[in-house]
Amino acid sequence: MLAAEEGTAVQAAEANPWGGVITFAIVIGVIILPFLLGNMIAVALKMKDIANRLGVTLFCITLAAIPFCLQPINEALQLGIDLAGGTNLVYEVDRQQTSKDITPAVMDKMVAAVRLRVNPTGTEEVTVRVVGNDRIEVIVPGADQEKVEETKRKIVNLGELEFAMLANPADHPKLVALAEEKGDAVTELYQDGQLVGMWRPTARTADGEEKISAVENGLTRRARHGGRETTEFLVVVDPNPKRRVTGRMLRSVSERLGQSGLSVAFSLDSDGARLFREVTTKYQPREGNPKTHLAILLNNQVHSAPVINSPIPSGEGEIDGNFTQAEIDELLSVLNAGALEVPLKKQPVNESTVSPLLGKDVQVKGKWAMIWSLVAVFVVTGAYYLTAGFVADICLAINILLVLGVMALIDATFTLPGLAGLVLTVGMAVDANVLIFERMREERDKGSSLRMAIKNGFEKAFSTIFDANITTLITAVVLYYIGTDQVKGFAVTLFVGICTSMFSAVYIGRLIFDIAERKRWLTDLKMFSLISNNANFDFVGKKKVAALFSIVLIAIGLFAVGSRGQDNLDIDFRGGAMATFRFEEGQSPAFSEIRSTLEAKFDKSISLEELEVDENGQKEKMYRLRTIIAKSEEDIAESVKDRVGQAFAGTEMKLMTQQIEFGAIEAIPPAEEAPAADEKPDLFPGGHQTTLHLKEAMTAAGVKASIMDTLVNDVKGFGEADVPDLIAVQPVDDGIAPGTKVNDVQIRLAQAIPRESVDLLVTAMTSEMDGKPLFEEVNTFDGQVAGETQTAAITAMIFSLGAIVAYLWLRFQAVNFGLAAVVALVHDVLITLGAVAVASYLSNTPLRNILLLEDFKINLSIVAAFLTIVGYSLNDTIVVFDRIREVRGRNPAMTDQMINLSLNQTLSRTLLTSMTTLVVLLILYFMGGEGIHGFAFCLLFGIIVGTYSSIYVASPVLVWLMNRKTKPVATAA
Repeated sequence: MLAAEEGTAVQAAEANPWGGVITFAIVIGVIILPFLLGNMIAVALKMKDIANRLGVTLFCITLAAIPFCLQPINEALQLGIDLAGGTNLVYEVDRQQTSKDITPAVMDKMVAAVRLRVNPTGTEEVTVRVVGNDRIEVIVPGADQEKVEETKRKIVNLGELEFAMLANPADHPKLVALAEEKGDAVTELYQDGQLVGMWRPTARTADGEEKISAVENGLTRRARHGGRETTEFLVVVDPNPKRRVTGRMLRSVSERLGQSGLSVAFSLDSDGARLFREVTTKYQPREGNPKTHLAILLNNQVHSAPVINSPIPSGEGEIDGNFTQAEIDELLSVLNAGALEVPLKKQPVNESTVSPLLGKDVQVKGKWAMIWSLVAVFVVTGAYYLTAGFVADICLAINILLVLGVMALIDATFTLPGLAGLVLTVGMAVDANVLIFERMREERDKGSSLRMAIKNGFEKAFSTIFDANITTLITAVVLYYIGTDQVKGFAVTLFVGICTSMFSAVYIGRLIFDIAERKRWLTDLKMFSLISNNANFDFVGKKKVAALFSIVLIAIGLFAVGSRGQDNLDIDFRGGAMATFRFEEGQSPAFSEIRSTLEAKFDKSISLEELEVDENGQKEKMYRLRTIIAKSEEDIAESVKDRVGQAFAGTEMKLMTQQIEFGAIEAIPPAEEAPAADEKPDLFPGGHQTTLHLKEAMTAAGVKASIMDTLVNDVKGFGEADVPDLIAVQPVDDGIAPGTKVNDVQIRLAQAIPRESVDLLVTAMTSEMDGKPLFEEVNTFDGQVAGETQTAAITAMIFSLGAIVAYLWLRFQAVNFGLAAVVALVHDVLITLGAVAVASYLSNTPLRNILLLEDFKINLSIVAAFLTIVGYSLNDTIVVFDRIREVRGRNPAMTDQMINLSLNQTLSRTLLTSMTTLVVLLILYFMGGEGIHGFAFCLLFGIIVGTYSSIYVASPVLVWLMNRKTKPVATAA
């Protein structure tokens, strides 16, 4: 095998000897050419001193553009499951099945093993990571049900491989006597406190037959496994665990075609080979003794029991277990990954699926929201600042390219909140340009030359830009460490966007202005003004009115929050289930009627969203229900589906339902001893086959999953691990791509499923599926996980505020600045929190359709919005505080006059930045789709409140804190 691979590699190298050289040349070109081009442009402009700056700028632009030159933008960016569809699985360690301590090192090994199982080649875009202390999260892009089910089996498969001797009376008389003494009730045999033997069942083939039913001189008994009588073998166990030959000693496994079909070839490492040699030498044939059998066990089932004919010194062998190709593929994946350190619970504690239809709809709406937001920002900036605005638009365009390029280069996942983060980044990136341009305006008003105005404008604005962005970066880092996959996507986009916006505005913007001014392309700096330079508003004088206004708003909001109680929290934080459904074509019941019908069944513990999606060019309405279900219910997902169906039963509102019709059940001919060479043997000779017509199309994998559930739960007598290999489902029409939804499928069932069970299966499936509502999504959230998520969110808020106070204390050399900022932040979060609760109440009034209000609930996306509000509000506050520090100078006192002067000087910047960001958020709210509706609502309200608090809360509080121990200084008249 090794020689063949090496030969292939040599041939490939000979076929393309220049491949490495070309790659090296491209890399060098990307690094060197931008600097060469920058130097050429600098020489052409007769400005050699800017050559390096031009080179750095062109290098960054080139690097960011590379991913999109090699492939389309939608392929270069890795989309999260909320945009592309897919499944999120969370598995928990089964502590009842292990006594091992669950340490971080154990969980790291678990993640490595699971990752190898679900992504053995490393080419799949599957994410595996630790969540909490004892859980593993697996994210599978795409919504192919068959792939998800296959992934589930690979995850929970222990992957235990063992080699042990089958007991026989001649070699193991004491063990045989002990087994007879203990009787049939005991499966593991102990002697002097040590495990010395165990009864293990034989594995079964795809047609349900036992792989081994008897061996010469072996000790067997009959016991029930998977609802069937099965042969068990007595297996010898070495009392010393270090002398047992297990899968941990595997060096390699591979597929091999043996005399009786597909088999698994294995090779052991040096320790395994030594122990294997000792065992096979000890039990080699001896005169007068019967032949002995070596049991090969996979997951505690005997798959093979070959006779030991001679010692095996090499540590190499073959597992001949009459495997199917699917079993071989799964077995190789699991064995190569190694056994799990500790067992996982068979069912995921959380399973969240986003259908491709909803993912695509969200993707399209998010894309158009982003495009229109960018257009709005470009128009507003260009129209207000004229030539300088045109420069800002160039910097913004470069900033977008840099953000997308970096996201593609680091292979970061682009989620729906991440898309919103990109739009928000653009809105906030304007702030850096506004700060610079307003400083330029002030310098020109003072009589400075254009060159000095540019120089001083950039230099004086830099510290403010830096401070404001650092606090937002703190927020992004905290979000990344506490968030789910979707929130992490937002955090990464926000972090990258803040960094690139600083670079594009400060570095590239300064370069463009320098070139334009020195080449005399720019001779003046004209721009519009919102606020007169002589503005003298008495903001601090209104502090008592503002305080009363804030207190009233907070009180109303907290009352609304308190009256809702636990209903404020989404199932992310409480546990529960989510289901998405629709009504029959032509039906469009009123939202209030749908809600009241569901509330009658769910005791009002629900949240309902109306979704509008584009399916085949037509607008379709779906409804997403979130509800809290008692954990005592055995199957939460099924309980929710049943209740939804019961709620609308007997009403004029008809849910979209499935209608099915089985064809005639036919026997599959038994296998011929020697089929013709050109004939393909049937997968299930001696079994049964039928067809199934579905009114609403399903994938073949989805039908197979329903059949498996029915066999295990309704027909009985079949184990969950056995049924996948007893069923084959495929479209009736040939040439249908896997994962395609079809209306007609062919079902083939193995001989192990007798005719009476087939009849029961058809009856049960008809009862289960025919006339039952169809659900686009059904997701469940574990209460314990939700509780930990809630704790993480609260911790994140506290940690963020603490980190921000510490940074402002360090930056402004006074803790009062940090405390004043935090008072404003708490004010903003409390009012926005109250707004969410009030909006939820108003969603049951006519204002719902006018303002697009929903029953908003707090989830991780809303927490991300709160933390973003914290960052934005700080941005505003720091701009004001920076100007206060400048106006104050070395004066030890802090007066109302200083505060008013600083606020008036920064008012133009405050209003313009806020209006630009609000335009972006309004577009995001009305056009971004339901997936980010709550997120956009919080930001929209939070930005307004944050702008207000930076003027009327943070600054007055700062004056009070600075002067609380000294006699206030009178304000000049």
